[in-house]
Amino acid sequence: MYASREDIGYDFGDDSKVESKPVKLNPNIDGGWAWMVVLSSFLVHILIMGSQMALGILNMEWLEEFNQSRGLTAWVSSLSMGITLIVGPFIGLFISMCGCRKTAIIGGILNALGWILSAYASNVHYLFLTFGVTAGVGSGMVYLPAVVMVGQYFQKRRALAQGLSTTGTGFGAFLMTALLKYLCADFGWRNAMFIQGAISLNLCVCGALMRPLSPRDLVSEKYVPRSNSKDNQAKAPSQSAESVKSNGVLSEELEKKEAATNEEVLGSVQHVEVGGKSGSGRNMYGLRLLKTASQLTVTVRKGFAIWYSSYFGAASLFTNRVFVAFIIWALFAYSSFVIPFIHLPEIVKQYNLSSQNNIFPLTSIIAIVHIFGKVILGIISDLPCISTWNVFLMANFTLVTCILTLPLMQTYVSLTVVCALIGFSSGYFSLMPVVTEDLVGTKHLANAYGIIICANGISALFGPPFAGWIYDITHKYDFSFYISGLLYMVGIIFLLIQPCIQKKQPREKSMEGAQV
Repeated sequence: MYASREDIGYDFGDDSKVESKPVKLNPNIDGGWAWMVVLSSFLVHILIMGSQMALGILNMEWLEEFNQSRGLTAWVSSLSMGITLIVGPFIGLFISMCGCRKTAIIGGILNALGWILSAYASNVHYLFLTFGVTAGVGSGMVYLPAVVMVGQYFQKRRALAQGLSTTGTGFGAFLMTALLKYLCADFGWRNAMFIQGAISLNLCVCGALMRPLSPRDLVSEKYVPRSNSKDNQAKAPSQSAESVKSNGVLSEELEKKEAATNEEVLGSVQHVEVGGKSGSGRNMYGLRLLKTASQLTVTVRKGFAIWYSSYFGAASLFTNRVFVAFIIWALFAYSSFVIPFIHLPEIVKQYNLSSQNNIFPLTSIIAIVHIFGKVILGIISDLPCISTWNVFLMANFTLVTCILTLPLMQTYVSLTVVCALIGFSSGYFSLMPVVTEDLVGTKHLANAYGIIICANGISALFGPPFAGWIYDITHKYDFSFYISGLLYMVGIIFLLIQPCIQKKQPREKSMEGAQV
């Protein structure tokens, strides 16, 4: 069956049908408390993503401590990184039911618990459960709310806000690498993980800063366009009016249905409570418990209904073909960025460059340039004459080229240049939430971005162990970079082909209609 561009939620042509209506926004939108949310997200990226980028230090400690193969030991880091992202769709369910703030606070406690328990590990398999699963799930419960809240608080400067908040990954990779090196050298890796667990409790403070907006403030992009440039809207895939309308109708129907159920249940409970005022205090206490349970049940049902409809309902995100291509890209992309962080310390050791790398580690170079890459790419993408989609694609082409050429560099200077380019081009991560929101809208950002980071998580989960496994066979990391780079290129090709197909189909149908 033919699917029009409106059906898939994109418009590559004229956006004149979507009129901008003046709306009175919350003063915290694009200002005020919005910058506190950016600060919270920035700190989350330092404590979670930055720590994960520094796991190469702990990976070497685990290799010496447990005397296991590189492939098996790499699974510890991969599980932590992968599960942080893979749980994204399920964290979307938590957000739908209890909001970003509560989800992040619970995740902060769980993440700290995973680090502390890992300090008592007796073997690698113990780390799989404590650090890989426990800390990984906790990280996911903080990471997704941190990204979603920035998207909710910003409309006009969204790319810049996401760029500033995600620079925490670069700062974190630089700071955590130095911190873990110092702690492991002076206190041992076990005490280092215990101290890091205590530091991770600050994630609860970050979660507390995620003040929720009222539903009326969550204005759709249909009314508040991110850019005033019509040319920019025509260049990049954007949300169509019909898609917003269909999704809005579905959500309104769910809300009306649940509201009616809520009033019916609570009304009956209140009636019984009033009639039982003459009864004992025990009965009144039981009625209050029943009322609380009823409210909780309605909240869970409503959250699950919204979450389920986003994935499997009539307005399912998977009916959007360009979004599906975006998922396929995400399945191959992230491992190409993660592999250098995990295995660069070993590669430097093989090339006898440890003395130079100790002065200024290559992973720190990636992290520092990564900070500037995110900010600069965010500023460029917010320019009226620039398409975010095109900036995103160009950064991906640069990164995949660097991944394929890295094995050819065997001097410290050449590795420094390639690592700097990897750091800058990987700044496109700050554009991922923006691109996702442009594709599906603010209302579905939590679930849609949850799917994207889930695909990234699968990539991160299997990438480093695969590289370690290839090394165990060939005693070289070259083929690991070549294979991951080629798979990454396949994902980019999917991004290029799908929009061209969708742009061509409406023209073909219009020509058939003219012939008839």
